Amino acid sequence: MPDIEALLTRWQSAGVLDPAIATRIRAWESQQKHPTGIRWQGIVALILGAILLASGVVLFVSAHWDEFGPGARLTIVLAMVALFHLAGAYTRASFRSLSTALHAVGTASTGAAIALVGQIFNIQEHWPAAILLWALAALAGWALLHDEAQQILTLLLIPAWLFSELEYYSQSHIGQSVYLGRFLFAWSVLYLTFFLDTKRKAVQGILFAAGAVAVIVGVVFTLESWTTWGEQTSLPLHVKFWGWVAIAVLPLFAALFRFGKSFVPVGAAVLVAAVLPWCSHTLVVRSNYPQAYPNSYTQSEPTIFAHALVAAFAIFLIWWGVRQASKALVNLGIVGFAITVVWFYFSNILDKFGRSLGLIGLGILFLAGGWALERMRRRLIAQMSPSTAATEVVQ
Repeated sequence: MPDIEALLTRWQSAGVLDPAIATRIRAWESQQKHPTGIRWQGIVALILGAILLASGVVLFVSAHWDEFGPGARLTIVLAMVALFHLAGAYTRASFRSLSTALHAVGTASTGAAIALVGQIFNIQEHWPAAILLWALAALAGWALLHDEAQQILTLLLIPAWLFSELEYYSQSHIGQSVYLGRFLFAWSVLYLTFFLDTKRKAVQGILFAAGAVAVIVGVVFTLESWTTWGEQTSLPLHVKFWGWVAIAVLPLFAALFRFGKSFVPVGAAVLVAAVLPWCSHTLVVRSNYPQAYPNSYTQSEPTIFAHALVAAFAIFLIWWGVRQASKALVNLGIVGFAITVVWFYFSNILDKFGRSLGLIGLGILFLAGGWALERMRRRLIAQMSPSTAATEVVQ
């Protein structure tokens, strides 16, 4: 009723709804029995309870692990996974939210179970395969339960497996951080834009937060460029090929399913990820301890073109957020632009002044820049469609 009242008041003040009709709507709504649902306190309690329960089980098993034999260990591992899923199935009809939390803990426990089973039987190590099995378990849970928690785990574990495989095969090669950074950058932009306007708010919120963190980490990794340590070799051709399949082909193919929301920004992200490592200059650094470390190494530092490219992509995110009427994307783009300006100041300007002048300039930058960015942010959000703004207020 408070949400309905806010909408009725807005529509009356806009002159699109007669007072008599508004009164009839209020009278009709007051006679209906609305489901109460679960309040945010209950949701927080369920999330914290699930995390504490999973942590307690892990601590208990790890504390007594050496006391059990292989058979007992396998039994405990299987029982840990089965117990949570059986409890989730039992409570699904009466308490759907609790069931979702228990199934999520069960799927999370599956990852620990896979690792423990490999340890019990001394299986040959290829740790990305364990993440793949975990992702398949989450995918099965999503297909059977259609829960948001299972969907979130699946959509986080699949790129985690691809990232792990890329990291495994590019290890000890020149450009490993570049390809890992490109992967994070492209997939994070996919997750930032793919779920815009979805009804599954938990999926959108968690994946947007993960994407916002990953896009910054991806830029940092990519800007390490072609730094080398010791006797490293270039990436093999087959690793580069499959790396670009994971970096560009798969995100672009996924973006086709939300073409109007995600394809253009993902394509722009792939282009930026391809160009950004080359916006740097390489220095050859000699070892200060030639007896212990006789070899020199190369170090890459970003040029002004790297700052400009990252700032341009932040502006692109702001424009795309306005186009899609997404406040979250506009805010993220503005934060990214502000971080880029501060990064440029620390990298190219601060060391050219004394300590006092540098701090004064930094203070002016924060005050004037923050005021200008906030003013621009409010103006951009105000330009969004009123219907979308009203929807976001209600949500």
